[in-house]
Formats: sequence, C-alpha cells, structure tokens
Amino acid sequence: MSRLTQRFAELKANSKKALIPYVMASDPTPEITLPLMHAMVAAGADVIELGAPFSDPMADGPVIQAAAERSLAHHTSLHDVFSMVKEFRKQDDKTPIIVMGYLNPIEVMGYQAFAEQAAASGIDGVITVDMPPIEADDYVPALKSQGLDPVFLLAPTSTEARIKKLAEMASGFVYYVSLKGVTGAATLDVASVKEKVAEIKRFIDLPIGVGFGISDAASAAKVAACSDAVVVGSVIVKKMTLNDGKTEEERSIIIKEISDVLSAMRKAMDG
Repeated sequence: MSRLTQRFAELKANSKKALIPYVMASDPTPEITLPLMHAMVAAGADVIELGAPFSDPMADGPVIQAAAERSLAHHTSLHDVFSMVKEFRKQDDKTPIIVMGYLNPIEVMGYQAFAEQAAASGIDGVITVDMPPIEADDYVPALKSQGLDPVFLLAPTSTEARIKKLAEMASGFVYYVSLKGVTGAATLDVASVKEKVAEIKRFIDLPIGVGFGISDAASAAKVAACSDAVVVGSVIVKKMTLNDGKTEEERSIIIKEISDVLSAMRKAMDG
C-alpha cells in the first residue's frame, strides 16, 4: 500500500479530509524548502505537493509562474527536488509527497529513469500537468513499476469518456481542477464543485481532491465538505514574496505566515 493510499485510508477512518498544500521547490531560496515542508506538516498538512519548476507552466497563473521563475533563478532541477525529498525523509517517513510539474523535464530524463530516481528519493506520486491519460500508455507503467501513484487532473469540462479513461490509469487520488482557467484565477463555485465531484465518483473509486480557487479557511471547509481533499496553492505561494528569504529571520517570517494559513484551514476543515 502506497503512502498516499494509506494516508487517505487513515483520514477516512477518522472522518477527516486531507489538506494538501502546494509549494515550489527553492522558492524563494533553496534553504527554505526543507524546513517549510516540516512546518507545513506540523501545521496540519496531510500530503505535500512539491512543485518542480518549468520555464513554461501553462496551467499556472501569475503567482505560481513567478514562483517558477524565482526557483529557476537558483537553477533548480528535478535532481534538486529529489535531493530535497530524500533529506525530508530522514525525519519524516510517513507524510506522502507528490511532485507536480510538466512533461518536458521528465521526457529529457526518460520515464523509467525518472520513476526510479523519484521513488528512490521517497516521492510517492507525480502530477504531470500536460500528460493526458490518453497519451500515458508508456508513462503510467514506468511510474507504477516503481510504486509511484500517477495523479491525473480533471476539469469542469471533462467528459464522461475522459473520466472513464482516467479511471483506468490513475491511483492515489484524482485532482479535480475546480475552475476553468489557471491557478489563482476566478471565484470558487462550491455548488458546481459538489455536483462535478459526485459525477466523478460514479466512475472513479479513488479519493477526489479539489484545487484552484481555495483561498481561506472558509472556502477550505466548504470544499472539504464535498470532497476528500483540499489542495491549496496560490494563497500559500503569495507568502513567499513577503521578503527575499535570504536570511534565517526572513525565512522564519514566511514559514510562520504559511503555518498560520494552514492551521486555520485545518481547524475549519475539522470543525
């Protein structure tokens, strides 16, 4: 049983929903990522979604695009992401970690080599934004051969055929993108989310996580009421711009702000 499957089973047994924060590796500096990951777990995160930077993040809005630029300014690579996770595992062997990124760097490395190195570092799942299920016949077996969960995206426009195809390939959980647009955009329509999640569950027997548009504790609680997980990104990444993060004091300020956001969401979701 993968860490993701085990974590969702534990949460379900305790009538809780997963809180999944997203952060970009090395944003705003490489030194902040590891202590931030541990702090997010302490603040109530159940799973961590760790961004691997890419130069053309087409699914992301201005906030996360800027985070990718800050990360790439440090020349952050997939190998750096693997190293961060490996270091994290020295203290935490239970919290699932998903790497979120784009296909190009994985293709350069090769599916099998990527899967082997990701698994060896302690990564549990992979979200490759621009890899649709219909094109993943070689990609998914490479991940699953190393015990990695391929986490796919569904959107408000996803057809029944796409949902069924995804059901054949996905594991861990399914990420429902609640808005038509990029990360950080528009306003969340919880009623529509509830309706679409119910439709997805007709065809997929996996936990459904919902992301995009969740900006505070109140929206996190509303989404948790109709899904299995709440994925939070832009509101956290915005905190990275509080300062440059070059000193330990500056990094502490960022970590404290993000911890406070997650603690409030955790409390509201459990309330």
